[in-house]
This record gives sequence, structure tokens and C-alpha cells, in this order.
Amino acid sequence: MKVIGVIPGKKESAHIIDVDKPEISSSEVRVKVLRVGICGTDHEIDQGLYGEAPEGEDFLILGHESLGIVEETGRDVKGFEKGDMVVSTVRRPCPENCLNCRSGENDMCLTGNFKERGIKSLHGFMAEYYKEIPEYLVKIPEELSDVGVLLEPLSIVEKAIMQTFKIQERMKWKPKTALVLGAGPIGLLATFVLRDMGINTYTLALDSIDSKKARLVMESGASYIDSTKEPIPELGEKLGNIDFILEATGSSTVSFQAMDILGINGVLALTGITGGDKKLEVDADRLNLSLVLGNKLIFGSVNANITYFRKGVKHMQNFEVKWPGLLSKLISRKVVFEDFKEALLRKKDDIKVIIEIGK
Repeated sequence: MKVIGVIPGKKESAHIIDVDKPEISSSEVRVKVLRVGICGTDHEIDQGLYGEAPEGEDFLILGHESLGIVEETGRDVKGFEKGDMVVSTVRRPCPENCLNCRSGENDMCLTGNFKERGIKSLHGFMAEYYKEIPEYLVKIPEELSDVGVLLEPLSIVEKAIMQTFKIQERMKWKPKTALVLGAGPIGLLATFVLRDMGINTYTLALDSIDSKKARLVMESGASYIDSTKEPIPELGEKLGNIDFILEATGSSTVSFQAMDILGINGVLALTGITGGDKKLEVDADRLNLSLVLGNKLIFGSVNANITYFRKGVKHMQNFEVKWPGLLSKLISRKVVFEDFKEALLRKKDDIKVIIEIGK
């Protein structure tokens, strides 16, 4: 079979490789890949910034956002059968099998020695087929066949929001106002979830009010803010008490600005990954005082376990009922397998780029 692999650490090394089709054991499932999504992580791995090949191999198959169809199941597999549409989770437990990994929460691994499909020590899904054990697979209803590939990024959102509500069990909390920072796939999906929950939501990004991203925000009933005209520091007064902020920009400056406008008893969830060595001057005493006296909380969230994938399926179904076709508008480009290099190029109007692999 054909796969798209990189040589970790080598810039723009993505290429098509011929490998053996995976053979499954009695407890495994073989999945035919239909499509994979491209995200910033894939770009950065192809730029040689990080990525780790499986032990004993010199290449890594890319791809951690997938949608596939079960082609074959081992004789001991229960709950899945040929023809089921599925998405696989990404992270796998550490070899030490720490407390969180053995509890099914490998997204909260204590050792940092976890493995991740298409990223760290495990091959990904940019392949015609892959094999997996059932506990890492989520069934996708037929009506979500066009958008199921968005489930992995949605799972990141589900985790950040579900954990926020879990944290806020420290009090009686009924959030009225939420602010999403960023209008990439994570920011847009967060906007949709928060609107589905009935929360008054504002989404801020660099794009103009007549951009496609702004239109998608407004189609869900949220309000769009052009950050070039209304900077973050001015929003605290405009929006009133901001109960929840989800940061999805990958900008440390934005993160610190968000801390400054967070409302009383508010929560700021950081999902963007920052690189570099930027330094900021911070009004530390005032910020510290505001956080303490306001009972405010800031936390980081990365990856997601299968609980959040399953929650995402339910939200996707809600979206399709409330806003038919809205999710599919996040897919800005579809590229055939052989043109994968085109998919790895960032273009100005891209939201989510998809590589079509199988039918």
C-alpha cells in the first residue's frame, strides 16, 4: 500500500512510500482510510521542527486526523464490523503505564513518554490502511460521513470545555458570556459548541467582518470581532463579565491579554501551542491581584481521550440539525492523495484542508 511519510527532523521530506498492507491479529481491526485532515502539526513536522519515527524505523507516516471504514475485524473483536465508519484517537499510553494512562486518560499522561499517531513514535493515518485495537476507535454515523474527519480537532475543544465545567463545580456556575480567541478550526468548532450550549459567544480573529470565517461564526448565532479594529484589551469593558475564554491562537501575547480581561469567577482555557522565545513585560502585581480577588482560573489543555471524541459525535449531530451544512463549510480544500504536497502548503483562506485517500 502507499503512505505519506517524512524523515523526522528533515525539512520538506514528505514523500510517498510503498509499505506492506497491515496484517491484523484476532483482537485488531483493519481500517481503510477515506480521508485525513491537515493541521499545523503536520506542517511543522514536514518542516523538520519535530516528529519522531517509531522505534527501529527511519520514517514516520504523517496524519492524526482521520476518517475510515472498517475493512476487516479479528475473530475476537466485538462491537465493530465490516462497513462501520470510524475515527481513531491519537495518543497511546506510556510504557510505564502511569496512573492516568492505565485509567484510560492517556491525554493526561504523567511521564510524558506517551506515543501519538502520526506525531511521536507511532505511524499515522496518511495511508491507504491502518490497523488498530477497538478501544481506540469511535463509530461515526452515516449522516456525518462528509464531516467526520473533523472529529479529532473537535475532541480538543470538547476536552477544554468539559474540563472547564468540571473545574467550575467548585461553585454554582452558569456562564452567560464566552469569548473565543482565534477562528481556525479549533476556534470555530469551539464557537459552535458554545452556541449549541446556549452561551452568548463572541469570536475574535484577525480576519475582516466580511471574511468566510466571520460568516461561519455568525451563521452559528455568535458575534464576530475583527481584532484589528477592536483589540483584546478593550473587550473587557465592552462585553461585561466574561465567564469563559478559550484561546486558540498560539500567541503568548494573546494569552496574557486574555488573562487581563477575564471576568469574576472566570476560566481561561489555553489550547494554542506557542513556539519561540518571546518575552513580555507584565503588570504582575495587578494581574496577580485580579486573579486572586476574582477567583479566576487559567489552565492548559492538550490532546483528548476517547470520552471527548464520543462527546464530539453528539455535538456534530446537533450541529447538523441546528445549522445544516455549517460543518462542511470548514473544509476549504480537498486534495487527492497524489497531490499531498499541495495540501501541506498553507494558503491564505484555508480553514481545514483534506486529503482524499480512499472511496
